Amino acid sequence: MFKKVVRIYNNTRLDIRIGIAIVIGSLLGFFLPGQTWISEIGILFVGAMKGIAPVLVFILILNALASGKTSLDRRTGKVIGFYLASTVLASITAIAASFLFPQNMNLVQSASATARLPSGIGDVLNNLLIRAVSNPFEAITQANYIGILVWAIVFGIAIKIHAGDETKNILKDAAKAVTAIVRWIINLAPFGIMSLLFTSISTNGIGIFKTYGALIALIAGSMFFTVFVIAPAVVSFALRRDPYPLVIHCIKESGLTALFTRSSAANIPVNMELCERLKLDREFYSVSIPLGATINMNGAAITIAIMTLAAAHTMGVSVDFPTAITLCIVSTIGACGASGIAGGSLFLIPMSCSFLGISNDVAMQVVGVGFIIGVIQDSLETALNSSTDVMYTAAAEYGEWISEGKPLPRRFK
Repeated sequence: MFKKVVRIYNNTRLDIRIGIAIVIGSLLGFFLPGQTWISEIGILFVGAMKGIAPVLVFILILNALASGKTSLDRRTGKVIGFYLASTVLASITAIAASFLFPQNMNLVQSASATARLPSGIGDVLNNLLIRAVSNPFEAITQANYIGILVWAIVFGIAIKIHAGDETKNILKDAAKAVTAIVRWIINLAPFGIMSLLFTSISTNGIGIFKTYGALIALIAGSMFFTVFVIAPAVVSFALRRDPYPLVIHCIKESGLTALFTRSSAANIPVNMELCERLKLDREFYSVSIPLGATINMNGAAITIAIMTLAAAHTMGVSVDFPTAITLCIVSTIGACGASGIAGGSLFLIPMSCSFLGISNDVAMQVVGVGFIIGVIQDSLETALNSSTDVMYTAAAEYGEWISEGKPLPRRFK
């Protein structure tokens, strides 16, 4: 009987299993909020994803560069361009939304930072450089993806030049083993998502919408506009054809999982597995996906812009449009250097507020509001960032396929 249940489970499409898990998790959250043991399943799932992700990234890049041709070609330049251009467009979207629907906040909450806050753009760029050359073992244990990328590329090139075939074969086997572990973990994603949704509902309920409903709606609306209008425009620019089959597929296969894990790092294995199913070049996506988790900051751009301009409106600070655009571009560039800080985009708010002359005391109260709405804001931000990592990676590679006359997968033609 047990084997039959396992077989049925494995033969059911993952998105269907996740849909069922969402329904079950919602019901459990409403009717059995006191069952804290259910939350432990989600903690284990996210912990496993975060734990395997740095190893997966390091091994795949190492194997790709050591064993194959070094494919850091113009696709890499394209995908970086997509990441940065879409982040700027997301900033502009958030600015326009903030000007159309200005928000006020009740700044009475206190907030304390558990990490050292960046004081300016120079501080975050310095932080970025330090992380890039950190100890390679420390980079893996602390999930420092900038450091992992740098050292994996360095070791991969060195092994390709100096190591023999036996060493390269060991790396190939290690890559297969790590990939298999990732598949096992992803196969259990419905249980983790059920638990995470249960925790969110049983802990927060719907009371959060009563106080900050308009602010949440503005952030959510800007993120939906970005993923359904801006991202398709970028993909269409790359492919010169209907972008929505690819966009919807990435949202369903990547964004849905990221929505509940609320961690770009935890979703890296999901994205790499999805890229594998999309028939993308492993040598390319093993670099572009972790790079996207660091610099593809669409959601952070929106959060920083809206929260900072809401603070300005609340305090009566006048902000013209050019100043707002400059502010958000600087802040989202800084977010790349501060992406390893717990709280992510929220801890960039004090820096962006300082550009408008808003005191740090007020800015930290805005961070406090961010943590209150974080269960929704962070979920949507992660889903947007993570799903577009795959979209733009696929767009960059499929664009090359089209130029070479190679047919796309049937569902995206």
